[in-house]
Amino acid sequence: MGLEALRHSLTAAIDVGHDEWPDIVAAYGRCYYQQPHDQVMTQLGRDLAVLQHQITVDQGERRPLLLKAAGQLSVIIALGLVASGQAIAARRWWRTARRVADESGDPDAQIMVRAWDVVNGSYDGRPAVQVVAVSDEVLPLLDGRASAATCGLLAGRAQALSLAGRHAEAVATVQQLARMAEQLPATVVDDVESLWGWPEHRLRHTESWVYTHAANYRRAGEAQDRALALYPASQIRLRTQVELHRAAALIRTGHVPDGLRLAADLLDRLPTSQHNELVRSVARQVVVAVPDSERRQSSYRELLERVRS
Repeated sequence: MGLEALRHSLTAAIDVGHDEWPDIVAAYGRCYYQQPHDQVMTQLGRDLAVLQHQITVDQGERRPLLLKAAGQLSVIIALGLVASGQAIAARRWWRTARRVADESGDPDAQIMVRAWDVVNGSYDGRPAVQVVAVSDEVLPLLDGRASAATCGLLAGRAQALSLAGRHAEAVATVQQLARMAEQLPATVVDDVESLWGWPEHRLRHTESWVYTHAANYRRAGEAQDRALALYPASQIRLRTQVELHRAAALIRTGHVPDGLRLAADLLDRLPTSQHNELVRSVARQVVVAVPDSERRQSSYRELLERVRS
């Protein structure tokens, strides 16, 4: 941390008006999917300590920009905590991210931190009705603007509505999302390797989730095929989550042994470093889809053990 603080001081000595935090935030958006989780979190802790000091001492024009960067980096901390199963700590960071973003006065930052909170609400164990309620609070801020943040919020809301059993609303929301995604600028859609972009595979992932839960398996299958064709190789965990949707669909359409076998194979193929709470949450949905009459199968018990391990 001392070395990073020194580097910032040297940069400021050369150009006092230079703000490198947007570049740092953009870099974290890219490395989030590409570097080991522990490395990202360690470096992020150091950077946030430096940023916190700068926010404390800077009460001038740069302060809102510093606060916006702090809100974005706090999102990454919260995402990492959710992925590692630390839901209580994650809730604290989501609250901090919202407060910092609100203090920045940047509308897109305010929506963005809440959007990621809503998306992760479908994985962190919160009741779906609570997650939907959070999305209800943010909807008035959208104002019809198409951005990565607004699309993220609608995607998270659609998934939460599905878990709440409100399938007609979930489908209507994902259709609204598809229309909004068409309005995104190419720079956002083409940013396929970054947390801050909103490429097409996120739309298809959301459609896969919503249509699987709504029992529209034809539409779900089309979305899964499209998502798997679009996902970059670096995002193997997200590819696995989409394929777990397919496993759940197989089970719900009566192909229980095939669905169980597919889910087990997917978890076995996924590198251990990629096994996190998000994957386990989706895998649990596969387990729940198995009818009671089929739960005596050894393949069911084996999958249950994989999910619990």
